[in-house]
Amino acid sequence: MRFIQGFIYWGGGSRRFIYAPSKLDAWGGHNWMAHKFHTAMPGAILGMDKVIAFMLHHFPLLYAGVILFSAAELFAGLFLMLGLFTRASAFVSMGFSVVLMLMFGWQGATCIDEWTMAACNLAMGTTLFLAGGGAYALDNVRLARHPELAARPLFRWTAGSLPLPLDLGRYRNLALALFAFVVAFDVGTYSYYRGSVVTPFHGGPVSPTRHHISLSEGAIMADGTVRFHAYLDAGTPEAPSHVIDAVLLPAAGGAPVEHWDMKTLSSLPKGSIANDFDYQQFKSGPNGIVAGVGAMATITLPGTTHLEPGAYVLKLTTVNNHVFTLPLTLAGS
Repeated sequence: MRFIQGFIYWGGGSRRFIYAPSKLDAWGGHNWMAHKFHTAMPGAILGMDKVIAFMLHHFPLLYAGVILFSAAELFAGLFLMLGLFTRASAFVSMGFSVVLMLMFGWQGATCIDEWTMAACNLAMGTTLFLAGGGAYALDNVRLARHPELAARPLFRWTAGSLPLPLDLGRYRNLALALFAFVVAFDVGTYSYYRGSVVTPFHGGPVSPTRHHISLSEGAIMADGTVRFHAYLDAGTPEAPSHVIDAVLLPAAGGAPVEHWDMKTLSSLPKGSIANDFDYQQFKSGPNGIVAGVGAMATITLPGTTHLEPGAYVLKLTTVNNHVFTLPLTLAGS
């Protein structure tokens, strides 16, 4: 268990530093890890969405965070495989599991893929912290060469397989407290994301399978253009969403007063889309407006029709025939 727990985190770090260094290349395109980080924002819980947004807006902090987190994964994983500073490395892996759960636990197109990994790794890391690294570990080589380490509480808390420096009662209480935390955290997040514990199954507060676009800050400008803010706040990160049609309708009903077809949306001027972030973005593509999960932008659609003051509705349709609407008002002069 120690070796596989270590290999999981070693694999995450080694992919970025050794086998796929483009993931750490902030200037090399879509493989840059910030894009994956950005996709977590819509479903991140306990304020992690705000942390992600803050880091995405501060590149030095974002870049340092990605490098440090990847390096910590690499070394914690390596130390677990080797059985070096086993308990300290296991404790670090517990922290990884909690952070990754809060950010990515909602994702998973066919099941809760990210939840499963974080939940299992938290349980494995906790077990290794309590039990130590087993017989075949470098910590035991250190102990054989320096038997005096056995009397040092710091060594027992951070390394090896000797019992923790606690009497039986306190050790039992620690084990039960960690057990309660792991169960409450894992089962609680599962219930939040999917139900099926004390409530019926549900698709989650944020769907990992169906794209959803939240529309806000809509306005009809004096020149007839329509401006609004869009946020792709649900769906699978593996595939983008495509807006292929947009119409402006009178709120009272009737024929569209403005229509932007796929050809028009595909040829919007670059200045028509002002993205909030540099990573996942809304942009014109061959099939209308394309966006990745987590993208936010203010979009301006050209106006060609003189509109009477009154209430209107903007309707966007995606390639999957999902429709999103936003009420708009054109005030009198």
